[in-house]
Amino acid sequence: MKTAIVTDSTAYIPKEVQEKWNIHMIPLNVIFGNEVYQEEKEITWQDFYEIVKTKELPTTSQPPIGQFVELFEQLAKDYDAVICIHLSSGISGTFQGAITAANMVEGIKVYGFDSEVSCMVQGFYVLEAAERAMRGEDPEAIIARLEELKSSARAYFMVDDLAHLQRGGRLSGAAAFIGSLLQVKPLLHFEDKVIVPFEKIRTRRKALKRVADLLGEDAAKGGEYRAVIIHANREEEANEWRNELATLYPNVEFSISYFGAVIGTHLGEGSMGMGWMKK
Repeated sequence: MKTAIVTDSTAYIPKEVQEKWNIHMIPLNVIFGNEVYQEEKEITWQDFYEIVKTKELPTTSQPPIGQFVELFEQLAKDYDAVICIHLSSGISGTFQGAITAANMVEGIKVYGFDSEVSCMVQGFYVLEAAERAMRGEDPEAIIARLEELKSSARAYFMVDDLAHLQRGGRLSGAAAFIGSLLQVKPLLHFEDKVIVPFEKIRTRRKALKRVADLLGEDAAKGGEYRAVIIHANREEEANEWRNELATLYPNVEFSISYFGAVIGTHLGEGSMGMGWMKK
């Protein structure tokens, strides 16, 4: 059975990796006034952080359903099935859009997978699915494997300023108010598909150390892990952190990724995160 893998731009999978594993990507949009950019296609993360220095923060929007329909119809010519892996349905309607589109297309079976996270942790699921699809595994087996990976998936991130999340409605107003009042660097994570505070921590350094300790707790249980450090225009800091962690945790394979335009709109420049799962 020939299975296509589809994800959205918020997985932030590099273009060459998408091409290597034959991953199809649907972009979300970032909107500055009357200008609409398709994330990762028309605006890079580097461009985004430059533009926001001189313009008001943009808004974001999910892909139009028609874009999914068009892609599924195209894929139906060469594939028997599609596995769609999207950012958490608790923070975006993208996953639901894909499911709605699937019901409008004939000749191909579409399987939806809600990653319940975003960014490169979502990307880990995509890469796992793509490797298995290339080996010819059937879609049900691939979905079962992705569900299995959820038990070891973790993602924590720290924002410099909670105002962006509050403004975009991605975090409760009370939590944002308390954060700004105390000048804390709250650690956030996904719980039941939405972003909620995990712990309140006073400084950036302590917040990052806490994330590293959480990784350490999992790594100490044994087994091989893949982890990703995710930054919002803090590449140098991310690289330094990776080098430091790689010596501490030899059973963890580290990579670096970024919060692109859409997620960066809600988190703001300076945010840092890390996610991991068992290999």
